[in-house]
Amino acid sequence: MASRICDSVLVTGSNRGIGLELVRQLVDSPLSPVQIFAGCRDPNGPRSQDLQELAQKHHDVITVVQLDMTSPTSIAEASKLVEAKLKGKGLNLIINNAGVNIPGSLAETGMQEMVNVYTTNVVGPMLIAKDFHPLLCKAAAQFPHQTSMSCSRSAIINVSTLLSSITRCPENFSVSPMYPYRVSKAALNMLTCCLAEDLKKDGILVMSLHPGWVQTEMGGPEAPLTTLESISSMMKVITSLTEKDSGTLLDWEGKNIPW
Repeated sequence: MASRICDSVLVTGSNRGIGLELVRQLVDSPLSPVQIFAGCRDPNGPRSQDLQELAQKHHDVITVVQLDMTSPTSIAEASKLVEAKLKGKGLNLIINNAGVNIPGSLAETGMQEMVNVYTTNVVGPMLIAKDFHPLLCKAAAQFPHQTSMSCSRSAIINVSTLLSSITRCPENFSVSPMYPYRVSKAALNMLTCCLAEDLKKDGILVMSLHPGWVQTEMGGPEAPLTTLESISSMMKVITSLTEKDSGTLLDWEGKNIPW
């Protein structure tokens, strides 16, 4: 018998690509979460039209939330809105999917490029974890007799990449230099490790997940995976996560990627 992945989930960067497909597959799952919070920077902009149509179709489940990963004020306001919508309950799962990438060879990369990408890809997820921490704790506490960790209880998943792996860098650097993206995602992995240790006492699972090379605006048309294929596999990994996976980097098939 299928089980609900969680009662409530926040997905950042949900207006396109991987984030939009995450929201779509979550709401279309046999046992959909009771509440899905779909965060995006400009909910009323033209790039959010597909998300808004999906939210209107499932208005009883999906709440579109204005969420700018570069704005502490936006993140704080989003946490207040989600808290109000949850009506005393906790938030089970956060999928930090929002991220940016820019062409980034050494010659093309300056201070501003590094700072801009780092702010979105690292500082944003850190502030999300910080501001939503009380709601994650509340969710974990709703299972007083459960010591094991899972996404149905309380978890943060940071969407990372194979390109973040320092060990694997010599294998793929020449194909995709991308200094800002690689360095920021390596830092995101350290944030994952720090949070996994820090939030262990609260019963909150934290891990990084590589969705694969996916046919999105960021991944490009030559990528071997469609968003449907990537997210279908990611969903299986997400539902199977336990405390042994906290503080790790896995790919969309559940295989471990070395730091």
